[in-house]
Formats: sequence, C-alpha cells, structure tokens
Amino acid sequence: MTEAQIKLKRTESILLELVPEALGTLNDKRFHELNVVEVKCSRGKTDAKVYLDPASFSDEEKKNYMSLLQKARPIIETHCLKDQGWYRCPKFTFEFDEQLQKSKSIEELFKKIAKDEK
Repeated sequence: MTEAQIKLKRTESILLELVPEALGTLNDKRFHELNVVEVKCSRGKTDAKVYLDPASFSDEEKKNYMSLLQKARPIIETHCLKDQGWYRCPKFTFEFDEQLQKSKSIEELFKKIAKDEK
C-alpha cells in the first residue's frame, strides 16, 4: 500500500467517525436514526460518498432523507472542518447502500436455481 493510499484510508476512517457525530449534533431528530455504513473519498480527497444503511426505510422516506441531507451538507462539512482543523473538507454526496439488498437477492436466486436442479 502506498503512502497516498494510507492517507486516503486514514481520511475515510476519520470521516466515518465524524459524519455520524455531525448528524447527532443537528437539531432534527430524524438525522439521529441514520447509520453511516461507509465513506469513500476520491483520490484527491475533494469528494466523498457517504453510504447510509437503508434499514427499513421506504422509498418515500429515502427521498425525504436525501433532500434533508442535501440541505444539511454544509453544516456537516463545517463540523468536520472545525473538528479536525483541516484547510478544506471533501464535498459530501449521500447515498443509501443497496449492496446488502442486492447480495440477498442474488443468494435467493442461487437457492432457487439449486432447488430447480434437484
């Protein structure tokens, strides 16, 4: 692993702790329900994708959360800047992590194929 990759991983790790902390400081209680699963930074650390746990939210609720998070994004970025004393913070993009759902559906397909073969 190169030094740049190590720095990138370190930044992602710090943001994985800071973003939930920033969400917890917001006055809106709906933000307290969100769980951050993963943070992926771009190579230059100018952008970061924050993956959230979809849990049991409906599509309508997810849409509402996305609009709320877009409005709260500057506040979350400012919190990260002040906490770490950074010169600049990555611009956050929020997404619900659908990988778990996809893997479950793939597993179900494999089980169905196995049944059909027997």
